[in-house]
Amino acid sequence: MVAAVVVGIGVAMTGGDSEDGGKDDQAGPAPTQSQSSKPSPSASNSAEEQVELPRIDAKALRLAGGATVASDVEGAKADGGFYVAGFNQVGAKVTWTVDGIKESGTYRLYVRYGIPGEDADATVVVNGKPESRPLNMKNFGGTPKGDWEKGWQTTWANVNLTEGTNTIELACNDGNKCNANLDQFWLQTEQGG
Repeated sequence: MVAAVVVGIGVAMTGGDSEDGGKDDQAGPAPTQSQSSKPSPSASNSAEEQVELPRIDAKALRLAGGATVASDVEGAKADGGFYVAGFNQVGAKVTWTVDGIKESGTYRLYVRYGIPGEDADATVVVNGKPESRPLNMKNFGGTPKGDWEKGWQTTWANVNLTEGTNTIELACNDGNKCNANLDQFWLQTEQGG
C-alpha cells in the first residue's frame, strides 16, 4: 500500500511539472536525475531566473501602422515560420506587454530579425519613454543585398524595466531605417554583474 502511494505521488509530480503553464516549452524537457545533479546550486538558480524571463514570437505582439504577419521568407524560428513584415514605414510598430518582471532593473532585450543585406534600426520605447539609442539591426553577417532568407540575425539592447508589468515597443519613427522582418523577442538579465 505504501509503495503504491509513493509511486502515485511520483507520477503526479513528474506529470504536473510538464503541464504547468507552458513554461517547459521555453526550457525544453525536464532534466533527468543525472542532469539536475551536475550544476552547482548557484548555477541552477541563475538558469532558473533566465528560464522564467519572458519570450515571445513577434507574430503574437500587438501590431500597428501597417505591420502584418507573413511567412513567405524562409528561416524564421517563430512557431509556424511566421514573422512580422510591413515594418518599413514610419508609424509601424509592435508592442509587447511583459508581465511578471520580479525585480526592477536593467535587462537585455533580444530581437531576432531578418534584413535584405542592409543595415536597419528602430526606436525602442519602454513604458512610454523612447530610448536615446535606436535598436541596431545591422547586417552583422555581411549577407548579400536583397537576400532576405540569409539575413536572419540577432541583436540586443539594454532596457530598464520595473517590477510587475512593462510595455516594450519597437517602432519605425522618422529617421529610422526599418527595412526588417521581426521574428522573436526575449529578455535576459544583464550578464557579468
